[in-house]
Amino acid sequence: MSHISWKGTWRGRSPDGLVHEPARNVVRRTGGIIRGKFPSRKTGRMVKYEGLLEWRAIYLFEASPAVVRYTDQPETTHYPDGNRLRRYTPDFEVCLRDGTSMLIEVKPKTNADKPEIRHKLNAAADFYARRGRTLHVLTDEYISVEPRLANLRWIYHHAPRIRSSDLKGVLALRRLSDVFPMSIRDAAAYLSPIGLDPYTLLMAGALVCDLTSPVSLDTRLDINLENDHEWFRISDRLGF
Repeated sequence: MSHISWKGTWRGRSPDGLVHEPARNVVRRTGGIIRGKFPSRKTGRMVKYEGLLEWRAIYLFEASPAVVRYTDQPETTHYPDGNRLRRYTPDFEVCLRDGTSMLIEVKPKTNADKPEIRHKLNAAADFYARRGRTLHVLTDEYISVEPRLANLRWIYHHAPRIRSSDLKGVLALRRLSDVFPMSIRDAAAYLSPIGLDPYTLLMAGALVCDLTSPVSLDTRLDINLENDHEWFRISDRLGF
């Protein structure tokens, strides 16, 4: 089954170096898995996903200030498993602000815990580790955390399609530090005349809000005073 999350012509802005063709075609009208394309603001292109859990994970990548860029189905490789040679394509490659990158396999925890699947993923992870790369499994226990996920989706869909520069936002907030905290509604009014918006600044990590309660226009925003800008983490275990 195909999941239509967006229709129309994509007119996003693709930053240099983000042209990408997935290693395998995941958008096929076969089986019962929901497939589709996500109009990514962070990468400036349509990102393919396979399954609702990958779709949800994309929202976390889009909203996380720690994630600089990501690619779907980044590569296909073959790794040894005993006397067999297995073919494997990770779901995503995520590049972080600190310069590191990691391959991500998205799996429901009930599937990831099955001995056969766990064995295959461990063998793939060992294969990548011998080449100085990291493969992590990201399960629904980290992805589908509510109300965090719903809040990040709400913030993402209120943000403009084209993002302003993070530096411009940081400099502007320094001049406005004495007027915070304020609500999202008031912040939108303050920031609009200078070409900024609170939603983009939240996703950049320059502003923060409480994600443990439902977010609305009345939600209070504060300036993020932490140097690492990690107002939320997808997974402490994975380090971002």
